[in-house]
Amino acid sequence: MEELISSAKDYKDELYKQLSRIGKCLSSDKRLEILNLLAQGPKTVEKLAQDTGMSVANVSRHLQVLNDSRLVKFTKRGTYAIYSLADPSITDFLFSLWRIGENQLSDITRVKEDFFGSMEGLYTLTMDQVYEKLNRGDVVLLDLRPTEEYDAGHIEGAISVPMEELDLYLQQLPRDKEVVAYCRGQFCAFSAIAAQKMKDQGFMAYRMAESIHEWQKYLELKH
Repeated sequence: MEELISSAKDYKDELYKQLSRIGKCLSSDKRLEILNLLAQGPKTVEKLAQDTGMSVANVSRHLQVLNDSRLVKFTKRGTYAIYSLADPSITDFLFSLWRIGENQLSDITRVKEDFFGSMEGLYTLTMDQVYEKLNRGDVVLLDLRPTEEYDAGHIEGAISVPMEELDLYLQQLPRDKEVVAYCRGQFCAFSAIAAQKMKDQGFMAYRMAESIHEWQKYLELKH
């Protein structure tokens, strides 16, 4: 019996040790950002460097840590390495982490209030409200992410308008149309910036704070 108890302790200790590899891997804010970007779709090292503002060398080092912990995987396309999340469940984990952080860390609330508080008259719609407007067909839904992320997955009926192309798109958009913008989710401020810009130009504009991943989960629960 003592041998079994000792063996059970070793078993438990080894499992916690293995799980701690994930915890250590997530201790970097930059690695969390990389994971969130990969949740939008596969990307090259160079694209990740561009999106995060890091050097290719730094991104490569972070990706090696993530790969060692089996959180990402890569395939080769010519001379390029294309990285993606190792499993769809990692996206679910990232959003669970966000919800825990938002609920438990008052600094996250402060950061959001400091940023969004400066935007007068900014309206954020719930997914229920967006769903109803889409069903009625009386709203234009803009996906502000890069084209390759839109191609990897988007809300049905959304129009791909990358943030840098918004001004050009607005020149041809009727001002009597309601417009909703969404981007990469809670970590991305582009939907708020776009909605504010459109509102300042006379559009009936709103933002949706959630991402395509959260929208898909919402539809699963709804149906």
